[in-house]
Amino acid sequence: MKIIKKLFSVAVAFALVAGITAIGLSGYVKITAEEYILEADKVGSGYDCILVLGCKVNGDSPSLMLRDRLYQGVELYNNGASDRLLMSGDHGRDGYDEVGVMKQYAIEAGVDSENVFEDHAGFSTYESMYRARDIFKAKKILIVTQEYHLYRAVYDARALGLDAYGVVAEPSMDYGGQTYRDIREIFARDKDFFFSLFQPKPTYLGEAIPISGNGEATQG
Repeated sequence: MKIIKKLFSVAVAFALVAGITAIGLSGYVKITAEEYILEADKVGSGYDCILVLGCKVNGDSPSLMLRDRLYQGVELYNNGASDRLLMSGDHGRDGYDEVGVMKQYAIEAGVDSENVFEDHAGFSTYESMYRARDIFKAKKILIVTQEYHLYRAVYDARALGLDAYGVVAEPSMDYGGQTYRDIREIFARDKDFFFSLFQPKPTYLGEAIPISGNGEATQG
């Protein structure tokens, strides 16, 4: 019985330490990135690209969260933050193409096709930043996603040597499930803290497609 109690005490202590560490690392990522998050109406110009991070699509339609990201990205483009949009998301299987849907949204909003680049292998936030640097040769970027996610995206980018800033995609309505996303994001920040520290290569690399070129070269 004493052994069981001792094991239980050790398990509880371990869980507490693990929990404190997880929250501490998440907080560090957030605090480090905070100063680089800008108000949309205070963004200047001179960015190599506006990087819009992908999320779920339903067939040929962006989810509400993605639509809000795209709206903000196009607004920044129209306001002169950059003359390039980089859509980074998941196009890793047949019948599911986040970046194709994202590019189509931008084109329908009046953006020239040659100014919209598709990163088909942006399978994670970390991979999107790595590929923005190594494939698209971007140096100064403006990242767009929801606030809870933006801290990690900016942290990853800056840890990889990019001069990165972020703008929040404000919600057009309540998405629901935010508590779950906030909890999940704690562990995602922890994961990316270590990814940014050791900098493993992303799933795919390949030949460079400089963001200064023609976005139609990335057409999927």
